[in-house]
Amino acid sequence: MSENLVYLVTGGCGYIGEHIVKLLAIQEYVKEVRVFDMNESEEIMRCNTASTSVKFIKGDITNYEQLLKAVEGVHVVIHTAALLDIFDTVPFKKMKAINVGGTENVINACLAKDVPYIVYTSSIAAVGPNINSEPMIRISRIINGTLFPGIALPGLSCSRATEETVYTGEIELSYGKTKQLAEQLIRQANGKQTSHGKQLATCVIRPSNIYGEKTSNLLDAYLSAKAKNNVINYIEPENIDAQYAYVGNVAWMHVQAARHLYLKPELLGGEVYYVYDSTPMRQRYKLIYELFTQVDPSIQMGHRIPYWKMWLIINIYNIIQYIVRPFWNLKPFMTLPILNIIVTSFSYETDKAFRHFGYQPLFNWAECKKRTCEWLKNVVHDVPKQHGKHKET
Repeated sequence: MSENLVYLVTGGCGYIGEHIVKLLAIQEYVKEVRVFDMNESEEIMRCNTASTSVKFIKGDITNYEQLLKAVEGVHVVIHTAALLDIFDTVPFKKMKAINVGGTENVINACLAKDVPYIVYTSSIAAVGPNINSEPMIRISRIINGTLFPGIALPGLSCSRATEETVYTGEIELSYGKTKQLAEQLIRQANGKQTSHGKQLATCVIRPSNIYGEKTSNLLDAYLSAKAKNNVINYIEPENIDAQYAYVGNVAWMHVQAARHLYLKPELLGGEVYYVYDSTPMRQRYKLIYELFTQVDPSIQMGHRIPYWKMWLIINIYNIIQYIVRPFWNLKPFMTLPILNIIVTSFSYETDKAFRHFGYQPLFNWAECKKRTCEWLKNVVHDVPKQHGKHKET
């Protein structure tokens, strides 16, 4: 089987895409990495090696003609480009045009130009939580029809949340709805014939909550703690089960999945893989506390803000936002859907990626923590003036 492969990474200058490009550039079987993005990154262009060329192509996934040119001669596409807006400040129609319409363009361009492999970056948001804030829990016990997470008692029926778990109900976030629709397109495209008779093989990677270098909400949380006398206040209840993965391992799973989709399309084609690594399962505030105290030992754990209080603050803020909207575009700091997601357990247990293509995290927990803290130390003294805006990646 021929090597010297050409990869195209849509959104290759974005958060996950940049880490994927850096890893692809050092794989001996990759000859060229094409980075298709609306914004060029100087850091990405420094990824060229003696054996791998990294080329930037300025383009928009909603422009089919641009994609057609970009995929010419490509062997594998990793499609990470998306519009991420968890605060619903972007009209749903626009988000759908990018996240769903753009994905459809990627699929059609690959079919037209005989590119037989697509790895799609989805999100846990494509699954839930739903509008009823029903939990999905990695290990659960059912007692008389009631779900008790984390209880290990003999003789009780047990269920595990995995890639095969059927979680129903309307998704809470508009972003999640678009990712779910895009996932469906990707999986439905698996097995279709390309223009020259090849069979398209596709698979989906579903990251959970991601942390690591260039995580803007992690930097925001650190600055917020510093502004509040080095105190971390939090919203999550003590019994919340939350899943986290380091961005370098998220990228590594993409690289491994793309490699083995090429080698074993009959096994990986049409499949979904949750991302996992050795990051401890815990509430977000406990994770960021452990990270932040490595950067600044004066950081302290504060108190929990009750749900009702946050609910009241958000609704008052929404009323003020509505009143001042004609002359002041007040940005949301929190929304009710985000609040409901924060207080809802949503986790899974899986080794499917290991079973199917031998995935093992590239970085262990100690390395993830060290790399994240080193980045945070370097950026806290040179903080961008604006955060929290939606971005295209």
